[in-house]
Amino acid sequence: MDEGPAEFDTLWDYDQPAETERRFRSLLPALGANTSWRAELLTQISRAQGLQRRFAEAQATLDSVETLLPDLPLRPRIRYLLERGRVLNSDGDPTAARPFFMEAFRLAEAEPQEAFFAIDAAHMLAIISPEEALAWNQRALALADSATEARARNWRGSLLNNMGWAYHEQGDFTEALRYFEAALAFRRQQGRASEIRIARWCVARVRRDLGQMATALDEQRQLLAEFEAIGERSGYVYEEIGECLLAMGDAAGSRANFALAYELLSADPWLAANEPERLRRLRLLAQE
Repeated sequence: MDEGPAEFDTLWDYDQPAETERRFRSLLPALGANTSWRAELLTQISRAQGLQRRFAEAQATLDSVETLLPDLPLRPRIRYLLERGRVLNSDGDPTAARPFFMEAFRLAEAEPQEAFFAIDAAHMLAIISPEEALAWNQRALALADSATEARARNWRGSLLNNMGWAYHEQGDFTEALRYFEAALAFRRQQGRASEIRIARWCVARVRRDLGQMATALDEQRQLLAEFEAIGERSGYVYEEIGECLLAMGDAAGSRANFALAYELLSADPWLAANEPERLRRLRLLAQE
């Protein structure tokens, strides 16, 4: 394992955290006595556990890293802080998470080679502080734009998307559309089909908020056709088709799509824990 963390980071599959944890654990024996790499890998095992909502185990994994902190170089310490904050936030305590993200940002921002992690910390601070979301996302975007490392610059797509949602939360749908379209343009430059579909969904979503129902519905139907062509389904696409049809007066058509949306989205543990009212509404609309 000559490349160490640079190699194991490529094994991440955020949609399959259990499989990612298994991959990471299989690497531990090969690290031998390299305390720095072992600590860094353990932070990512903790993240995989947190994504599975196994928060107590994630905290215990980080506890084992904490004992090593006095002897660790900068990057493992930054990653420890990031993942401690992330687990706390995911477990419903953003207040406790904040100082960990702040310290991670402070340490990483001071070192140009750690820009990727400074951006990560800033984007997490935006997530846990809605009232400061625009400011933190703007700081993160400035870091991404000035970064020399490709993976730090690649944060731009996510950050533009996050800016769009921050403006959306404020009810400024015109500005949200501007950022979502910029995110879509960036994703098209990258050429990753799954991320392009997400960006297109966001653009169509805000067009519905702007009252552009026909355009929004057409885009969601195009996305539906693409998902079907690759043998997949998206509860979010069904949900938006349902919303567009409901707004356009097609109650029967909307019910069928809301039913499919509820079937798929209610199986998502994160949505069940964080957006129960959204799921309840889908269930009711599917029955009306």
